[in-house]
Amino acid sequence: MPMPSRCDLLIRGAGVFSVHTGEILPADVVVTGDLIRAVTAPGVRIEAERVLDADGLIVAPGYIDAHMHIESSLLTPAEFARITLPRGTTTVLADPHEIVNVAGRDAMAWMIEQGRGAAQTMLWAVPSCVPALEGFETAGSSLTAEDIAEMLDWDGVTTLGEVMDYRAVVAGSPRMRSIVDAARRKGVRLDGHCPNLTGDDLGEYLWAGIDSDHTKNTPEVAVEKARLGMLLMLQEKCLSAELVRRLHELPVLPDFCLVTDDLAADAILDRGHLDHIARVALDAGMSPATVLRALTLHPARRLGLDDRGVVAPGKRADLVLLRALDDPTPVTVVCGGRVVAEDDTAGPTHTDRPTPAGWAPDNPFADSVRLAPLEEADCVWRADLPDGEHTFRALRVNPVDTFTEPAEVVLPVRDGVVHWEGRTAVLAVYERHHGTGRRTMAPVVGFDLAEGATATTYAHDSHNLTVVATDAGALRRAANRVIGSGGGICVAVTGRPDVHLPLPVGGVMSTAPAPEVAAGAGAVREALHGWGWLHRNAFMSVSTMTLPVSPQIKLTDLGLVRVVDRAWEDPVVA
Repeated sequence: MPMPSRCDLLIRGAGVFSVHTGEILPADVVVTGDLIRAVTAPGVRIEAERVLDADGLIVAPGYIDAHMHIESSLLTPAEFARITLPRGTTTVLADPHEIVNVAGRDAMAWMIEQGRGAAQTMLWAVPSCVPALEGFETAGSSLTAEDIAEMLDWDGVTTLGEVMDYRAVVAGSPRMRSIVDAARRKGVRLDGHCPNLTGDDLGEYLWAGIDSDHTKNTPEVAVEKARLGMLLMLQEKCLSAELVRRLHELPVLPDFCLVTDDLAADAILDRGHLDHIARVALDAGMSPATVLRALTLHPARRLGLDDRGVVAPGKRADLVLLRALDDPTPVTVVCGGRVVAEDDTAGPTHTDRPTPAGWAPDNPFADSVRLAPLEEADCVWRADLPDGEHTFRALRVNPVDTFTEPAEVVLPVRDGVVHWEGRTAVLAVYERHHGTGRRTMAPVVGFDLAEGATATTYAHDSHNLTVVATDAGALRRAANRVIGSGGGICVAVTGRPDVHLPLPVGGVMSTAPAPEVAAGAGAVREALHGWGWLHRNAFMSVSTMTLPVSPQIKLTDLGLVRVVDRAWEDPVVA
């Protein structure tokens, strides 16, 4: 069939990057509707509704994020798409396990509906672990295998979300077996979460049909997983020079994807989305061609999207125009054949774009924080112990990742009250979904903190009210600011104004426009650093201290959890 005389979009004078061969070939790209009609020799004679002069630029496929959580941006789906499309992210697979842990099936249906109008393609994974670790935490909802089987048939759903309770899979837990079996019967992909799982245990996890992992592993374990065909999904914290070197030492470089997992709005607007992860990979020693394949071809294959990930006739016209292969921030972005960002709207300056008229998302999850304001008695740490000095199990945080080691702190107990102020920071978790009034406390060490506190309902994955404090008064003040706003994050440092970001959508997302949320998130991050929480991703560090599937020791509303053993930890060291 001859080329038509007209097209909707002509990209003229570019070099087209082949993800298959790594070459850049001079060509014009002809787009009709939402498809690439032709990639042809420069100078094609064809009338076009719009012509993009791409002289000196490179055309590559749009970026595909094969593992991420929209809620971690603190934005609703439409606002998330509005700030990530200009950075080149044209397709995402979103696992909404944060909001689903709060509000169940209704929350997943709401997320899908909210994403329908976005130009960005949003595909969905049904959360596999709601709660993340059954019996060890209290979530707002619980999904059974029957629920999950039904949800896997919903429009836009393609995947079983990351199976975080990997120890239950290895042990043959009936609940996890039924969930995994339901997904396998549906013929969907099964995403994994199994940090440093190795040997026969890794074999059991793969035997269950779970064949990807996005968590941080040692280079040796990452290579072991790659040897067995497990698809590595490398997020920022995974991208060490040591890992990159080890992968390149293999006879064949294994396929892998670059993913974002969790990025807050301020980080996206300040540094980028997948384009930022690409720069991290480049800095770690990956070649530009390898990086682009990990952003396009490999995730497209992983998600079964044969219609994209390649610049070729018949493929979906999701494209980025780049200045150079080693500069992954786009000059122009085309999504579904339409130019969605160019020049002054691509990259950092796009934050000035106005919020679309009439944009006002509904919020059916505004009453998810079912806690009365804390009284003084609610901030007292009580323990059934005799008077005297006692050694308590503590969580030791670090400035790099979310790994928490067990530590010890000696504290005095008098009349059943643990006296911690002035001696240690504490982590307090308050159950906020069912009105039980249950709370737990444990010491936190690792940072030298001033007098103050931070409180958040964005706390993986059950999102109970979580507070870190060095002072009981600040604990109460920060917690009550968050309770009063229906969820959010507050930093209350003595002698400084409180910094507060409301998150009224299930306690994990905002209804505000992205620039406003980003400003609030940035202020919270700055306040955390000023308090002394000197972590490269302070949001994730604080919010994952309650995640009982993230090694090594965590605190939930039910108590201390030894993650690897999937067992309770005695709060008092014998």
